[in-house]
Amino acid sequence: MNVTEANSVVLRKLLIFTVIMFGFGFALVPFYEKICEVTGINNLLQADTLAENTQVDMARWVTVELDANTRGLPWQFKPLQSSVRVHPGELTQVVYEVRNNSDREISGQAIPSYSPQLLGKHLKKLECFCFSKQVLKPREVRQMPVQFLIEPGLPTDINTVTISYTFFELGNDNTASLDINANQL
Repeated sequence: MNVTEANSVVLRKLLIFTVIMFGFGFALVPFYEKICEVTGINNLLQADTLAENTQVDMARWVTVELDANTRGLPWQFKPLQSSVRVHPGELTQVVYEVRNNSDREISGQAIPSYSPQLLGKHLKKLECFCFSKQVLKPREVRQMPVQFLIEPGLPTDINTVTISYTFFELGNDNTASLDINANQL
């Protein structure tokens, strides 16, 4: 095999690899959506679904504790109120505030977590900052709303739940810097 034939084989392999990776990139979006649907992470409520789900359980209260954390960011991040009382099925809005305390522009993304874990199946969000990249300029302060409802199907023995967001810095390639060792968990 001469050099031209070897180069031709390598070029074909690279082209095939490129086409496969391009297809894989498109396949990741529905794959990610399905994973989030199954785990209850990406539970954004669609506007047309809201009209269907208007049953509010006025006989019951659930206390929603709000938590905010940062991991490796020079940001101050907090909810403007530490908790809210809601009726299951009632649309509720809370506001979080984030402040970049550094002298540089920083990109971050918030990852939600819920307690108890089954809350993810009963929490529906209409608006949330948590699934999009947030870019804060030096010393910038931003208020970010979260609109949600807790479905009436939440077990009746659960009266207090926690919604927590943790902001991670995004690297230059838009991947979260998740340098967490086992002792930090």
